[in-house]
Amino acid sequence: MKLLIVAVGTRMPAWVESGFDEFARRMPRELPLQLIEVKAEPRTTGKTVDAMMAAEAARIEAALPPRCRRVILDERGSDLTTIALAGKLEAWQAEAADVALIVGGPDGLSPALKASAHERIRLSSLTLPHALVRPLLAEALYRAWTVLKNHPYHRE
Repeated sequence: MKLLIVAVGTRMPAWVESGFDEFARRMPRELPLQLIEVKAEPRTTGKTVDAMMAAEAARIEAALPPRCRRVILDERGSDLTTIALAGKLEAWQAEAADVALIVGGPDGLSPALKASAHERIRLSSLTLPHALVRPLLAEALYRAWTVLKNHPYHRE
């Protein structure tokens, strides 16, 4: 099983890549964490928001492995604790399918892509910059894994 963060946007600041890489490196071989960047639709073309989200959704669909579990990050998704995320991670591992955690662009994800998701989660009730989501999500997944392994990284 692989964990994939499929995120709209390329050419992030160095601190984003560094933060993501730090936690991806810590993940065990049996549960690798990979980032798949999807090109954002330019916001200067005069296209409608719906058209831009549809174009990004098509790129996301093309990047997803077949038969993966789709988990979208959405402000209206389930609010999870670290322990709850660890439980989800354990359940996903039992299914043995790759899990794609999908992060939309500045306007979010298209309704059609949202409808195709197996579940929705959110990282915070706060509005976060899209770049910050990558290292934050990577750390949250690493922390959830450490909970499952009784590693001392997470403290209750």
